[in-house]
Amino acid sequence: MPEGRTVFAQLMDVVPRRAFERCVRRYGGNHRVRAFSCYDQFLCLAFAQLTYRESLRDIETCLRALQPKLYHAGLRGRVARSTLADANETRDWRIYADFAQSLIRRARQLYDADPFAVELAQTAYAFDTTTIDLCLALFPWATFRQHKAAVKLHTLLDLRAQIPTFVAITPGTAADVTLLDALMVEPGAFYVVDRGYTDFERLYRLTQSLAFFVIRGKRGLDYVRRVSRPVDRTSGLRSDQTILLCGPKTATLYPEALRRLTYVDPETGKRFVFLTNNFTLPPLQIARLYHCRWQIELFFKWIKQHLRIKAFYGTSVNAVKTQVWIAISVYVLVAILKKTLALDRSLYEILQILSVTLFERVPIQQALALMPVPDSMSEACNQLSLFDL
Repeated sequence: MPEGRTVFAQLMDVVPRRAFERCVRRYGGNHRVRAFSCYDQFLCLAFAQLTYRESLRDIETCLRALQPKLYHAGLRGRVARSTLADANETRDWRIYADFAQSLIRRARQLYDADPFAVELAQTAYAFDTTTIDLCLALFPWATFRQHKAAVKLHTLLDLRAQIPTFVAITPGTAADVTLLDALMVEPGAFYVVDRGYTDFERLYRLTQSLAFFVIRGKRGLDYVRRVSRPVDRTSGLRSDQTILLCGPKTATLYPEALRRLTYVDPETGKRFVFLTNNFTLPPLQIARLYHCRWQIELFFKWIKQHLRIKAFYGTSVNAVKTQVWIAISVYVLVAILKKTLALDRSLYEILQILSVTLFERVPIQQALALMPVPDSMSEACNQLSLFDL
């Protein structure tokens, strides 16, 4: 990347502009827009994510202070709080959702060869939900409880690439398990879910789609054992069985055989029961695959700590979804940057360095590779393991 340009401009070089413009044209994002384009809106909100801006006024004040540097960073429109607020309210959020998907496809290709904790040829996904609490007076559409509002982020995470491939944003009252219906099931892939997603009718649809699932079993499951295979008890395994459900409803909802595994964690002594429709993977691999589900919990914790998705710049459904999808785009952009520059830093360190060097005129690789990181930053980063392989 050439010298003399700001770090922010060099970071935005990673953005595939043709893909972005296709998304804009698909939904008419720039129709009858004269000064503040969708790309200007994206740059403003990406700047806000990278520098932890608290409000629209905060974004406006900071960007106006940097006005001489904005043109060369790609920001052509004049930044005004009211203009940005209107854009968040009226520009279709699907523009940024589709664009994020194009970035996700690129990132998954880059991380496809990375090592994985389980020797698995197929793709493995973890599906889970996190809740973001909101004020009911400001977000009346985000119904959750009588005196409380919230939105849910339903996320499908590629466990090898640690990249979200599907995100749905719903009011807090939406049942988590119903979002399984929205997934585009990939034949041959593994879907790892917690026991809160126990719905045998929906799990059977995964089987009919030629996909595999691993789910933690609930207590009191009515079943009959058909086959019991020997296991190595020194590894923590206690049983490996083939079962048939025999409950009055479950036997009808899932008429085929299931595999039931019992595993005791050697470190904690905690007992786990897993159900899966895969009968070929070694039993210990199934237990390890479920253990990898923890990566989605780390992902939720990471984005809540380091991106702006807990406080929003607008109160409408469109504004909230726009901000979330741009936050995900920034996350994936930084992940792409890390891989393409072969940086030996965590995403947390990269974001921290970008936040203070965004408008410095230095080569971005030099800024990210040579700048020392305080010890306190390293300690905070060690709490999570995303992209620290």
